[in-house]
Amino acid sequence: MSQIHIPFLDDPIPGEPGDLSETEKWWVERQEALERAGYMLRPRFRPGWQPSWAGTDKTYFDFEDGQTVGMRLGMDATRISDGKLVMLKKLPRQEGPHELEINKLFSTEPLSSNPRNHCVHLLDVIELPDDPPIIVHPLLRPFYNPPFQTYGEFVTFFTQICEGVQFMHENHVAHRDCTSENIMLDPSDMFPESFHPAEIERSKDFRRKATWYSRTRRPTRYLLIDFGLSRRYDPANGPPLDKPLRGGDKSAPEHEDRVTPCNPFPTDVYYLGNLIREYYIQKYQGFEFMEPLVADMVQNDPTKRPTMNEVVTRFSEIRRKLSTWKLRSRIARKYELWPVTAWKSVTHWYRTVGYILGRKAAIPEPK
Repeated sequence: MSQIHIPFLDDPIPGEPGDLSETEKWWVERQEALERAGYMLRPRFRPGWQPSWAGTDKTYFDFEDGQTVGMRLGMDATRISDGKLVMLKKLPRQEGPHELEINKLFSTEPLSSNPRNHCVHLLDVIELPDDPPIIVHPLLRPFYNPPFQTYGEFVTFFTQICEGVQFMHENHVAHRDCTSENIMLDPSDMFPESFHPAEIERSKDFRRKATWYSRTRRPTRYLLIDFGLSRRYDPANGPPLDKPLRGGDKSAPEHEDRVTPCNPFPTDVYYLGNLIREYYIQKYQGFEFMEPLVADMVQNDPTKRPTMNEVVTRFSEIRRKLSTWKLRSRIARKYELWPVTAWKSVTHWYRTVGYILGRKAAIPEPK
């Protein structure tokens, strides 16, 4: 499961392909303590594990227990009480206190039940002797996997994420890293049989491809994660000025010198605008309706960018003007080969007729 996307930069190369890395060994050493806390790691990460591919002519990545973890601080697990797949994250000592504070803030009433709250819910905090705290979240998927099929599905996504960042700002919290790595989707309805946490295209048991429903058939919620760079500010002190903290997107103009303090709230606006610019406007056809808003969101001068309140208001008006035909249309890559376009267009409209007959909304919003 790709929730943090931090490579094992500090790991030595294992002795044999498929061997445990030093990062994985850290979790193995704590598996029994985690089990006592109510969480079970995959067989690979239990003491005494022996590779199932040993003695065969196959390679490790063909086996379930050959699947490593894709992050330095995180590990998937199963909650023993109900079999729910979750993510464990070891909090780094420098950023951990901030992340835990923000997690608890948005996971506690009165904020936790607000429908505009799109911060991932904190399920548990595990305290182990001599170790940093380990936080527990639901297992999620990257927001872009599987890809959006229609502009209506994109509209739902952008509406929710803008609403989520707006809600954070209203509570005086700047995310400071609301980039592609830290925006996820809740797979509960789209993937009712779940999926393998390390190889998300495979089924939970790793025996076949994961089965899923489209966002139009099973609408989903989008969630913000990773609050290690997030900060809460006192509004009584006026607009905050804080040192730059560069996360996944390092292109914000105000962070060029990496030293001059700046207001982190307009930077959140930039991150969202730049995400749409790089992921959709530059790569796909038909996103002209987003260009004026995104151009304002990524202006070099942070003071000229709209606030999140203004972004939400402007996008609401953009959304209102989109026709049902546009909302149900297929999102196609730029410079797509015509045979691909012809085939995908036929299958798309065949599927769309089914959605219409099934009374599925053009803008599929979860209940």
